[in-house]
Amino acid sequence: MSGARPWAIYEDRLRRVSAFIHENLDEELDMDRLAEVACMSSYHWHRIYRAIHGETLASTVKRLRLHRAAGEIVATDRPVAEIARRWGYPNLQSFNRIFKSAYGMPPARYRNGGSHRVFEPPAQGEDTAMFDVSLRTIEPVELIGVPHGGSYMQIGQAFETLFGTVYARGLARPDMRMIGVYFDDPDIVPAEKLRSVACVAGCGDVEVQAPLIRQSLDGGEYAVLRHKGPYADMHKAYQWLYGHWLPQSGRRLREAVMFEEYLNNPREVQPTELLTDIYLPLS
Repeated sequence: MSGARPWAIYEDRLRRVSAFIHENLDEELDMDRLAEVACMSSYHWHRIYRAIHGETLASTVKRLRLHRAAGEIVATDRPVAEIARRWGYPNLQSFNRIFKSAYGMPPARYRNGGSHRVFEPPAQGEDTAMFDVSLRTIEPVELIGVPHGGSYMQIGQAFETLFGTVYARGLARPDMRMIGVYFDDPDIVPAEKLRSVACVAGCGDVEVQAPLIRQSLDGGEYAVLRHKGPYADMHKAYQWLYGHWLPQSGRRLREAVMFEEYLNNPREVQPTELLTDIYLPLS
């Protein structure tokens, strides 16, 4: 059809494949099966997926499984071997090697000494660690996004839907900012009831149709923590912001949502090199 967007016919297929991957990460994911979900030949589908997402399907599956495994290693005391098996690595030695290549250290060492540990409260008599927190005043920001319900660790599915959609609809821009908006406290609200939105800024004034929604960020002053490291560590950074920085700062919170801006792409850098700005609204 004349004037048709080149990737528009693949929008629904991208959503189906993304949903299938995220819902079945703990099961065997055959690449030919994913092509069947997309209703295309394996030969063509894998090339289309890589052209749109910038990585192969196999790389996506590996990255997401390691992300889920890292989250469990940080947040639970389950044996590493059990976590490895759950996320598709029955051979513990192989899992240790692959995990170390992505996270800089073996999983057992990561649990005890990974980057999330720097946000632990200091022992009595120890110096308090200092982190990169700045005060910024921003203008209101208009976003488009895809809503996500459930664990914040799984918002990646909404981001994949978002980027597949904006790419298919011809809305993608090289200067788009990646932003996650979070409405609930995961220490209080059950994981299945958490609400968030995977967003981008910089698409201009565009028509918004499902699955996209409009989302806005309030202008004003924010405390901004620059976090370097895996997304699995982020929860500890939030606890440090609320439990240590905020009381010592003498500042008060403002009734506005917190958000995160992702400064680089998990498809392009190792988890240890991820940079995220966490915005805490101040009155």
